[in-house]
Amino acid sequence: MKLDSERAARRFFTECFASNNHSVECLWVAHVDEQARCLHLSRHQGNEDATLFPLRTIIADAARHGSAGLVLAHNHPSGDARPSDADCKATRRLASAAEAIDCAILDHLIFAGEDYSSLRRLGYL
Repeated sequence: MKLDSERAARRFFTECFASNNHSVECLWVAHVDEQARCLHLSRHQGNEDATLFPLRTIIADAARHGSAGLVLAHNHPSGDARPSDADCKATRRLASAAEAIDCAILDHLIFAGEDYSSLRRLGYL
């Protein structure tokens, strides 16, 4: 599947979260090639108030798969799809690390029930 738009990414990750426990945060990372085709998908389980953001693991996976870009998505069990300060900080740190291996963060979606937000659309990327 191509993740070449916010709409495509929303549809893709909605399916990922369908089988997820919605009472805990979970981070999904899609590694994509130059044409935004998904090469690899990883899931990182968190808890009720936070998701693990394993920067080193994500970067190692990107290097191993030759990822040109990453599309991230995680859920907020609170029902508030707005990004937290921690969400923005972790995404910026990952973007800086990914840049060193010529990999771009294409978007980071936050899901909360039927609502979602895009860090790209909000200007954080």
